[in-house]
Formats: sequence, structure tokens, C-alpha cells
Amino acid sequence: MCGIVGYIGGKNAGDVIIDGLKRLEYRGYDSAGIAVISEGAIESRRSVGKLAELGKILRSKPLKGLTGIGHTRWATHGKPSEENAHPHTDCSGKIVVVHNGIIENYLELKKILASEGHKFKSETDTEVIAHLIEKNFKGDLFKAVLETLKTVKGAYALGVISSDDPDTVIGARQDAPLIVGLGNGENFLASDIPALLPYTRKMIFLEEGDVVKLNKDGVKVFSKDGREIKRETKNITWDAVQAEKGGYKHFMLKEIYEQPQTIQDTILGRLFIGEQKIYLEDVKIDDKKLNGLNKVYIVACGTSYHAGLVGKFLFENLVKVTAEVDIASEFRYRSPVLDKKTLTVVISQSGETADTIAALRLAKQSGSHTLAICNVVGSTVSREADDVLYTHCGPEIGVASTKAFTGQLAALYLITLDWAAKKGSIKKDEFVRLINEFWETPSRIREVLKADPQVAALAKEFSQKRDFLFLGRHVNYPIALEGALKLKEISYIHAEGYPAGEMKHGPIALIDENMPLFVVATKSAVYEKVLGNIEEAKARGGTVIALATAGDKEITAKTDGQIYLPEVDEFFAPLLTVIPLQLFAYHVAEVLGCDVDQPRNLAKSVTVE
Repeated sequence: MCGIVGYIGGKNAGDVIIDGLKRLEYRGYDSAGIAVISEGAIESRRSVGKLAELGKILRSKPLKGLTGIGHTRWATHGKPSEENAHPHTDCSGKIVVVHNGIIENYLELKKILASEGHKFKSETDTEVIAHLIEKNFKGDLFKAVLETLKTVKGAYALGVISSDDPDTVIGARQDAPLIVGLGNGENFLASDIPALLPYTRKMIFLEEGDVVKLNKDGVKVFSKDGREIKRETKNITWDAVQAEKGGYKHFMLKEIYEQPQTIQDTILGRLFIGEQKIYLEDVKIDDKKLNGLNKVYIVACGTSYHAGLVGKFLFENLVKVTAEVDIASEFRYRSPVLDKKTLTVVISQSGETADTIAALRLAKQSGSHTLAICNVVGSTVSREADDVLYTHCGPEIGVASTKAFTGQLAALYLITLDWAAKKGSIKKDEFVRLINEFWETPSRIREVLKADPQVAALAKEFSQKRDFLFLGRHVNYPIALEGALKLKEISYIHAEGYPAGEMKHGPIALIDENMPLFVVATKSAVYEKVLGNIEEAKARGGTVIALATAGDKEITAKTDGQIYLPEVDEFFAPLLTVIPLQLFAYHVAEVLGCDVDQPRNLAKSVTVE
């Protein structure tokens, strides 16, 4: 969840690291710090709060050196404070460590180290790593790190430097993402791609148990037992411009407006209208296995979980196979029945979500075929799954996911339409109709985005309300959940997403003039039932805002506000109906003065349990 950047080369390390940390600030925000080797000694700067606070310190007390590491922190052990901010040092001040993850046995290790005379300055689990490296250091930093890793248990991505070994940066990875950037006379370490895009597109994605040794002229990757191993170099197609705001006030707004393009990019090269076919080269599940499937498990967290709920409707209605959707953090604790006749689909934007990775590994151990839907090439889930379908969304910087969600939906449509055609579970003419409809969705989303000023006006009108109810039915029920989540995430307003048909089973008791309802009421097989739910709410004094299909005059008389969307087949409606809800949450947060891109207590990638 935190951000790591490391550098060794000919540039001023402090400048490169602070630039990289700015690009990773969405990963952590409660404190930050940098350490460099300057004239044979470690110099560091740390601060509490946003990275801007560290920037102020560096302007008054700059760092100069060619080797360094930096970190933005999201607290797991120890409150946000300067003492708990990374980097952490050993007793001598010669060894410095930054760390993402959780060291599970740190209390035991801390007790042993303290009994040996080591003095601790923080409450963090990370500091024990610095002291262990000090204990094991015999003139070779790499060997000291290897020895240290034998004693720590848990998840980590590490960056380590020492003034006694100034020409080396060491990195190590276990259950937390870490990448290496390859340059000319310089090399880099980072926890995510955007940090390195201004400097290189050549990157190595470290795998579990990898330890890497960086010098300015080369990089070597080793196993934990010290054996040198080869890792593939990936060429990243994103560029630095894609990770900038591009004139938008916030990354979230930019990413909302990018959705027509990102959906189109996910479809291109896979859906061929002229040939009336879908080609998914990276999804290699054969027809025999496909026809033998008796259940699909979809496993994800947060927004990706809501995409999975839409996927359940698609698998069951199009592919005609039973589908269950699980929150990843619960999946492995309920003893799911997994075997060779089950498919487990894991969905993760980053591909590094700890609970999703654990679910994937459980499925593989149980013999289930695994398929990952992911945005990041080379990420853990993409490497470990049997098959992978990448979304082509580019970097998503805003913590509240938007374009990654619709990219995941697009991937689910591709898979289910392709498999429905292969199984013959839908007729040929129906398949052709659906893929043509799917092809048109990016242009329809552009039409939806034109309602932005209207959504902004509604947001201003309702921004002072402290409770919201979002209702949807059938395939739009997950969109009600997603709309509520977005409002909670960035506006800090209590919101509930609910199946409209369940309203009489509890939530109807909450409805009064102080609780607005956002109802997804586009034309569908359950449209008349949704109208009935709206009338129930109005009869109890509720204020109703409706997402409706263009030309629907009936709903105008029944609701207090309307946002009209282009008509679309009900199965593709989620790609459209989610857009106004994203915009509504964004504009409410703007009116309230909230930090849209970095909402409190949240981080972009949840890489610890």
C-alpha cells in the first residue's frame, strides 16, 4: 500500500526519488521520507502528512548524493509520526531500510535484538529489519540482507542502502510488489510503474522470494539462497503523459472521461465485427474444459467485486454456467468446493491485492483452472494465473477506481460472449446483435458524459445530505453498490447500495425527506418493478433521482430529478449507468472540499491483509 522508490546512477538521487514518490503518493499519505548516501554518510529527511510537507523540508535542507531510497507510508504498525516515518536506520545510522508489508514476527525479533543491546527509535515493524541487517553485516550488504531474510516472516518489499557499501541498492520481495527499472548508467527500484515512467520503460517485475542487487551499471536478481536467476525484461507501453492530469483538475475526473477510450482499447484486437468473432489469445482454456465447467467462482475486492457481481449475471445468462461471487478476504476461510470442473476468475486492477492473490493460490492448489482479469502486465496475479486477460486502461492514479471498473466489465463481456458463442448457449444472430451493441458502447458513454453539468448541479443541490440510498435491480444492482461505494470513498457520506426489491425488507424504514434515493431505472425486464419501488419511496416522503432511458416520460412524473442515458441492451447498461454515479460522487466531493484523488484512510493497492 505504501510507495517505494530507489535510485543509483549519475543524477541527484533526492530529485529522482521525490519525483517518483509524487507519482506514487496515491499509495500512501500519512508520512514520507528520503535517505541518500552523501559524502560517505547517510543523510535523511522525514515528515508527517502529505508529500508536500517533505518537499518543504527538502527545499530548506536539500539532499545531495547519487544513491538513495524513499518512501510514502500508509500506517500499519505505529501511528503516523516522524519517528515512525520511513526510512528506518540501524543503531549506527549507516544502514537504511524502506519497507512495504507486514513483518509478522517483529515483536519476537525486537525482543531478541533489544536484549542484545539494539536501541529502537520507532513503533514500526520495519525497524527490526534495519537492526537485523546491522547484526548480520560483515562488509557485504547483499549477504547481510540474505541472512536477514532467513529470520523474518511475513510480507515485504524492501529497499536497503548502506554508507559502508555506497555503490549498491538492495531490493527484496515477498508477497508485496516491487519492480526494477533499467537505465543507461543508472537503475531504479519502485513499488509501482508510474514512479519510473519518466526515466525508463524497461522494467523487471520481481517474483516471490527474489532479491535484487542494483549498481549504476547493472542489475542482478537472486533467489533467497543466493543463486543468481534470470528474470524477463518487460517493455512498458504506458508513457509519463498517461500518468499526468492532462488539464483535468483531478486524476479521478480525467479517468472518468478516459473510459470510452479505455473500453475501446480493451476491445480492440479482440472483437472483430467484420468476422463476427472474438479472439482472446491469452485465454487458453480449451473447448473440452469449457464444456466441462460446472461452476465459476469470481473472486475480488472492493470495486472489482462489484464488477464480479455483473460478471455473475453474464456467466449465468450467456454462458449458462452457475457462478458465485466472493469477496477475496472471505473466500479462503469458507472452504469453497474447488476442483478441476471449476473455474476461478480473479479480478484485480493492480494484480497485487493480497487477499486476491491468496484466493488465487488456494484455487490453484485445489485444482481449479484460474483466469485473471488485470490491468498491470507482469503483476503477481497475471503471472500466477493459468490464463490472463489484460484490460488496457493505462495507469489509474485516483484511489477511487473508475476506468479500471469499466475495463474489467469490458473484459467480462469479451469472455462471456466468446464462451457463449463457443458453447452454443446463445444463437448466432443473438451473438452478432450483442457484439455489435457492445462495439457501440464507447460512443454511448461519450453521450452520457455530456450530462456532466447536470450531474454537477444535482451534486451541489444534495451535497449537504449525510445519508443516501442507491437502488438497482438485476444487472444494475451491482451498479447501485458501486455508486454508494464511490460516494462513501471520496465524500465521506454514509451511503447504502441495495437491491430495489429488498427495500420492503428493512431499508424502507429509513426513507424520509432527509434521505435521497438514487435509483437505476433504465429500460429492462424489471423496469415496471423498479417503478413500483420508486412509488413506494415517494409515498414515504423520499426524494428520488433516477437514471432513466432517454425518452422515458413516465419516469419524469414519478421522480424529483432525472439523468437520461442512451438506450442500450440491458446487459450492457452497467457500462453506462455507472458513469453518472461516478460523476455524482466526484462533484459532491468537490463541493465539500474533500481530497478527491487521495481520500483519507484509503490506499490504491491493498497489498497487506
